[in-house]
Amino acid sequence: MTVFSSAASPSSPPQDSSGAAGPGRLVLLTTTHRVAPGLLSWPAWEVLRAAGRVVCRDPGHPQLPYLREAGITVESAEGDGVPAGELLEQCRGGNTVVVLASAEGEQPLTDALARLAGSGRRTMPALELLPGSYDLPGARLLDLVHVMDRLRAQCPWTSARTHTELVKYGLEEAYELVEAIEAGDREEIREELGDVLLQVVFHARIAEDHAEEPFSIDDVAGTLVTKLIHRHPHVFGEETAETAEDVKAHWLRTKAVEKQRDSVTDGVPLGQPGLALAAKLVGRVRTAGLDVPLPTGDAVGYRLLALAAEAQAVGIDPETALRTAARTYRDAIRAAEGPA
Repeated sequence: MTVFSSAASPSSPPQDSSGAAGPGRLVLLTTTHRVAPGLLSWPAWEVLRAAGRVVCRDPGHPQLPYLREAGITVESAEGDGVPAGELLEQCRGGNTVVVLASAEGEQPLTDALARLAGSGRRTMPALELLPGSYDLPGARLLDLVHVMDRLRAQCPWTSARTHTELVKYGLEEAYELVEAIEAGDREEIREELGDVLLQVVFHARIAEDHAEEPFSIDDVAGTLVTKLIHRHPHVFGEETAETAEDVKAHWLRTKAVEKQRDSVTDGVPLGQPGLALAAKLVGRVRTAGLDVPLPTGDAVGYRLLALAAEAQAVGIDPETALRTAARTYRDAIRAAEGPA
């Protein structure tokens, strides 16, 4: 049963049809730990200042020091909190009572209020749910960092892992993401993106433990933000880019200056799949305007290299094209095998 409705304006107490003060208001004020304490919405501050009583059963609630500094008295109600019946009595005469919700929520209170409201034997005040602060976009990433910190400290497996040991998992998760994208499965894409993100957060947490050169997830994010801003002057600066090719060319030029590379092949990982490697090299040559003929020969490798260059020239990723063909072949094999 839904007991609490969205909070209305706290500027005046509820009144009955005669204009007299009504049964009052009971407000459940919720906050998020993902926003710095003390940063409450204006309606939250209004209702707190207008309240005749503010109670909280969590003595360590992060909002308490800031509320008290603002001159708001908050009563401690540890354990199960103030009984619902007592709160209803306090609301009589048009009073406003605020319950500052703990991180675990106020399930015993809301259940008790639901029973009282359903009994029909009590005059109920206006029951309102007021979010005092809201999560910002990306706020759940803070939860992810917190969970990883705890796993690193308390999980025997997680606490013992190294960068080197996680390499194979990073590759596996990347390939699983590719497969989900190719299959067009939205739910799988979301899950696999999470698994890839886990690898990033995991490696960053391991890096914090380095004795000589530690860095954190904030350092990783900060480096990425700086890089994105610097390499997109058409968005964050005064330069212009009319086409995607303009953006790509500027990115490569900036990257070459940043990393002081002597060759267009610098930074191309040789460990990637062969077709992807061939396409990357051909693409670097074309972008740099170099005239480097492809090596020729009768071996299969040279013929594959030529095909990769042909695909890259017309904007086709040869690795993706081959994977698509292989998936079609796999489906044909399964069809030939018949039902299991």
